[in-house]
Amino acid sequence: MPLHPQAEAVRARRAAAGTPPLYTRTLAEARAADLADLRAATGAGEPVHRVEESTVEGPGGPLALRRYRPAPRPQDAPPGPALLYLYGGGWVLGSLETGDPVCRALANATGADVFAVGYRHAPEHRFPAALHDCWAALDRIVRQAPQWGLDPARIAVGGDSAGGNLAAALTLLARERGGPAILHQLLVYPNTDHRVPADGEADPALFNRHSVAWYWSHYLADPADGANPLASPLRAPSLAGLPPATVITAEYDPLRAEGEEYAEALRAAGVPVALRRYDGMPHGFFAMPGLLDDGRRAQLFAAERLVAAYRTGVAEGAR
Repeated sequence: MPLHPQAEAVRARRAAAGTPPLYTRTLAEARAADLADLRAATGAGEPVHRVEESTVEGPGGPLALRRYRPAPRPQDAPPGPALLYLYGGGWVLGSLETGDPVCRALANATGADVFAVGYRHAPEHRFPAALHDCWAALDRIVRQAPQWGLDPARIAVGGDSAGGNLAAALTLLARERGGPAILHQLLVYPNTDHRVPADGEADPALFNRHSVAWYWSHYLADPADGANPLASPLRAPSLAGLPPATVITAEYDPLRAEGEEYAEALRAAGVPVALRRYDGMPHGFFAMPGLLDDGRRAQLFAAERLVAAYRTGVAEGAR
């Protein structure tokens, strides 16, 4: 179908403003513009009961760890679920602030405590630095769960775009290391393979194949690292035994094909998967519920899937 009218309006405004693509800017300019765009699209985000700031010791030093608590939990309440949600930005852009509205929305919609970590960015810190930082955060959450009133058996991971890549890689790393057990993986238009998609003219007003190439060029120290399944989860020899997954894709997204291929590869390996494509939507729509109605619908779908996983211990497969 054509680009959704709401998405077309966003694209048209960018084109009319002559906004240069992020991949044509300096790193400093791109990072500032990315934050400004997301703030304009999402606003301040939903209020939650409490946001707590702490640090976790990462392999390169202390990392910011943020916890979103949707509601007060009585002392006699059973341990609650948690989600480690990793923001996107091509491993180069993004921050706790750009991911803040999504974390707030998911915390409120699921009733789970949501955690976010300020992982190191490329090109200052290339693959696998960001993944190792996310691992440190996951390990801290699992170990600290009883003291935080959380159930270490009901911890999910998720993320959008590069955050989805990191979440998928975390499940591979956890399988390789024999734990911790991850209940569910939420992958929102994830990067799953080091390749440059062929998407025609690559509209400069939208995320496109030039964007993808730019991000990968900063993330990998050596292009050969793209064959590593921890960088390209789709290249893993086997996906058997990974957590049940929810995969969300967008029709007008150069990452759509690899996200859907990954969902099908998971399913072929016996992993329960729910795959949902949002027609007419561009990359990034999940974080834009203030401008795109399907962004809110996708967040609610993701929350429904997580709630089902937390409730049953095993998320239901695709229908």
